[in-house]
Amino acid sequence: MIFVRHSHGGMGIIEGITSKCLGMRYSHLVLGGWVLLLAVASSPLSAQFLTDTLPMHKNEVIPSRNSYYVEAGSYSTRREADPPNYTRDLSKTGIPAFAKVDWLTAGLDYRVRFEYRNNDIRRPESFSSDFPFLLRGRAYLGVKEIFDPLRMVVEFEDATRVNGNYPLDNRDVNRFEMIQGYAELFSDRLLNDDKLGNKRPVYIRGGRMAFEFADRRLIGLNQWRNTTNNFVGLRATVGQDKNDWQVDVLALKPIERIIDQFDEAERDRYFWALIGHHRQFSRIVTIEPYYLALRQEPSKLNNGRYRQIHSPGLRLYGYVSNTGLNYDVSGTYQFGKEGDQIHSAYAITAELGYTVTRSSWKPRVSLFYGYVSGDKDPDDELNNRFERFFGFGRPWSSDDYIIPENIVTPKLRVEFEPVKGVKVDGGYSFYWLASETDRFNNLLAGDSFNRDPSGNSGTFLGHGLDSRVRFKPVKFIDANLGYTYYTIGEYVHNRQLAANGESADYSNFIYIELSFNVFDVFSPPGN
Repeated sequence: MIFVRHSHGGMGIIEGITSKCLGMRYSHLVLGGWVLLLAVASSPLSAQFLTDTLPMHKNEVIPSRNSYYVEAGSYSTRREADPPNYTRDLSKTGIPAFAKVDWLTAGLDYRVRFEYRNNDIRRPESFSSDFPFLLRGRAYLGVKEIFDPLRMVVEFEDATRVNGNYPLDNRDVNRFEMIQGYAELFSDRLLNDDKLGNKRPVYIRGGRMAFEFADRRLIGLNQWRNTTNNFVGLRATVGQDKNDWQVDVLALKPIERIIDQFDEAERDRYFWALIGHHRQFSRIVTIEPYYLALRQEPSKLNNGRYRQIHSPGLRLYGYVSNTGLNYDVSGTYQFGKEGDQIHSAYAITAELGYTVTRSSWKPRVSLFYGYVSGDKDPDDELNNRFERFFGFGRPWSSDDYIIPENIVTPKLRVEFEPVKGVKVDGGYSFYWLASETDRFNNLLAGDSFNRDPSGNSGTFLGHGLDSRVRFKPVKFIDANLGYTYYTIGEYVHNRQLAANGESADYSNFIYIELSFNVFDVFSPPGN
C-alpha cells in the first residue's frame, strides 16, 4: 500500500513499503541475532506453570492462567496497547447501528491540559510564569479480519497550544497530522499455537507507525507530551503478548514533526531494531533483549555530522514468588562513531517495589535508581553521552526537566488506591550530572550555558516532590491532577547566574488534565 502526501510547496511525497527502508543496512540487525536465537530456542512451558500467574496486561480479556504475559508493575512503564487504549471495537460500543460491525476498530479522543509553570528551568529566564492550555484530538480507524490477510489502519492527531508565553514548538504543536497510516499482512495460521493454546500470529506492516517497546525509555509514543513520536518504514512481528516468545524487527525512518505543515520523513536518519520477548518463565522473570541502531548521514541540516550508533541491551522484570516484591532492571551499552569521535556510552536502571497485597488500598513502595552516562571530556576522542533514541521522558521527571542523558537519579515512590477507581502516587527524586563537564540538556532552552566544560559549576541539579491523582468523574472522562515542587540545585543555580546574573531557588508545576472518549459515552453500564 502506498500513501501519498503533499507538502506545503505542493511536491508529492510517497511513503510506503517500498520506501528507502529497502536500502537500509540490515547488517546492523544481524549483529543482534542473539535476540532471535534466544526467543526461538525457548522450550514450551506447561499450562500448569502459569496457573497462579500475576495480573495481566490491562488489555488482555482472558484469565491470566491462559497467557504468558505478566505486566511489569514498575512505575510508569506500562506500554500503550496496539491498537491504542482509547479505541473500541464498534460492535462493543453499545451503539445499536454498529452491533454487528465486528471488523472495524475506531477511536475518538480529546484531551485538554491546563498547566501552571513557575520558574521553569527549561526557559531562558531564571524567573518566569506560564499558563498554557495544551489541546490534543485523535481519531483512529482500523480494518481487521474482513479482508484478511490484508488489514489497514489510519490515525490522525491534531495538537496545539494556546495561552502560552513562549514560541510554539513541535513538542506541543503538530496541527492535523496523520501519525499512523499503514497496511498489514496478517496471519495466525502459519505457526502452531503455544502450549496454552494462544495463536502465534505473524504480520508485516508498511507505512507510518507509532508504537512503544520494553519500558518505553528508548522507544515510546511520549503520551504525556502533546505530540507523538512516529516513523515510516517496515515492521515485522512474530507472536503476541500472550505467547511464550515474541520477536519484532523494525526498519524505519523517523518522522520530522513540522508545526504547521505536513510532516515528512527525516532525510538523513535511519533507525533499526531487533527486539525479543521471552516469557517462558514470566511468573519469575520476563526477558526482553534488544538491539537498536541509528545512522545519521552528513547533511546541511546536521552541519555535516555523521553518526553511527549501535545499542545492545537487556531488560529483566518479574515478581519474587508471593512476597509482594517486584523488580525491573535494564542495561544498555552503546558503541559506534560520533563525527570524528568514538561513541561509547551506557545506561542502567533498576527498580525494586513492594506491594501490600492484603490491604484494600494496595499500597506500593518502590526505590528506583538510574544512571545514564555523559561525556567526560569535550576535547578527547571519545563521546560518552548516551543516545536516548525516541524514549518517553516522564518516568525520569514529572515536570519534563530530565531526559535519559548525563543523569544520576535515585527515587522513592508511593502508590495506592484509597477508593476503587481513584489512584494516587507521589515520589521524591534527587538529580546529579553523571559528568560535570557535559550538558544538562533541558536547562536554559538548551543554549550554550547549559554546559560548563570546566566542570566548576558542580553536579547537583536539584531535588523535588511530585504527586498526582487519577480518576474517572464519569465513565467517558479520565481526570489527571498533579503537582511538582522542585528545589534548584548548585549546578542549575550557577548556570542561571552565568547566563542571566540571577537565579531562582525553586520551581512549581501544577496541571489539570481531562481526557474525553467519545465512544465510551454509549458504552453499556458497567463497561
